Amino acid sequence: MILGIGSDFSDARRIARSIERYGERFLERVFTPEERVKADARARRAETYAKRFAAKEACSKALGTGLSHGVFWRDMGVVNLPSGAPTMRLTGGAAERLAQMTPPGHDAVIHLSITDEGPLCAAYVVISAIPRA
Repeated sequence: MILGIGSDFSDARRIARSIERYGERFLERVFTPEERVKADARARRAETYAKRFAAKEACSKALGTGLSHGVFWRDMGVVNLPSGAPTMRLTGGAAERLAQMTPPGHDAVIHLSITDEGPLCAAYVVISAIPRA
């Protein structure tokens, strides 16, 4: 069963300007340490950050809260499954919200699709619940 759906677009040029203007303050506020290590090792750093920014926005929409009600940027981090597929790791207020919206006897699964074309990035998040085995 689907619990929530969210989507977002971001522009890597806007993220690059935010990094230039606010530097560490912006990066520390928005991205997890794991996301920062990955992005800072990439040639297209701004695009990597922009995809993760869009994923966080999409995830907050799928949670039904946006960035409010105790859900903060760093409570949502893009990680990869062993298969390489991206997903979200939630902590703090985002994890609490996910637990609240997951029916008893079910486990939540977060599906994430992220992409970029030139400076434009898109992310789609679907949160579903599957019955526990």
